Amino acid sequence: MLRIAVPNKGSLSEPAVDMLREAGYRQRHDPRVLVLVDPENDIEFFFLRPRDIAVYVGSGTVDAGITGRDLLLDSGADAVEHMQLGFGGSTFRFAAPADRVRELADVAGRRVATSYPVLVGGYLRDRGVEAEVIRLDGAVESAVQLGVAEVVADVVSTGTTLRGAGLSVFGEPILHSEAVLIRPRSQADVPAGLEVLARRLQGVLVARQYVLMDYDVPTSLVEQAVAITPGLESPTVSPLHNSEWAAVRAMVRRDETNRVMDALYDLGARAILVTSIHACRL
Repeated sequence: MLRIAVPNKGSLSEPAVDMLREAGYRQRHDPRVLVLVDPENDIEFFFLRPRDIAVYVGSGTVDAGITGRDLLLDSGADAVEHMQLGFGGSTFRFAAPADRVRELADVAGRRVATSYPVLVGGYLRDRGVEAEVIRLDGAVESAVQLGVAEVVADVVSTGTTLRGAGLSVFGEPILHSEAVLIRPRSQADVPAGLEVLARRLQGVLVARQYVLMDYDVPTSLVEQAVAITPGLESPTVSPLHNSEWAAVRAMVRRDETNRVMDALYDLGARAILVTSIHACRL
């Protein structure tokens, strides 16, 4: 039975559970449930602290897990990224008072507060910057005002919280993170169950990114229409009762739906219908 670790709380927890449910796996309805068996899919889910998941995966205690790329790299665990999951995106950056620190070189000899000491320490070492990295659990933006550090390294979305603490972002991003499926580095052969899980999750990602578009178009315009909706391999073109018209079906990127519909209508296509894709295999 495949053993998979899932975040039990935090920003990654609910999206991970939703994605697994869309992929056809049984998921918990009670947050107090820490272990859930899905016998139909021969899989067992363990709901763990997001920061601990990479450690469990790296040790081989579980076969795979869902966590953040930042947490994986900061854990130092013997685990590797298997696939990106398309949610939980964040950017990790340095910040400090703008009148004191303006670039990475200015960090040398200073104290850096962060909740990700391994990640930040490795980043600085790789760039030849010597600084004291101080580990704090959460709310690192207050570290400068309290005199604990001169620089902070933290997840940045809009930067509003940092600006409120009198800090400005500087330098290149340390890391672009998102939720990832991870497995043990020492895993010589990927278990069949993990291959199935990854394939199902990939199907969910594609289903979220694409829609199915159907439309009727004059046969004389089929080639032009197909150029607008090439699909993945090739669209399906079927004859209609009226031999002067054909029906076309193709997958279209969700974020391009309305632009494509406009282009088809202007070309002469009619009865343009869009359907959401629940799941797929490519």
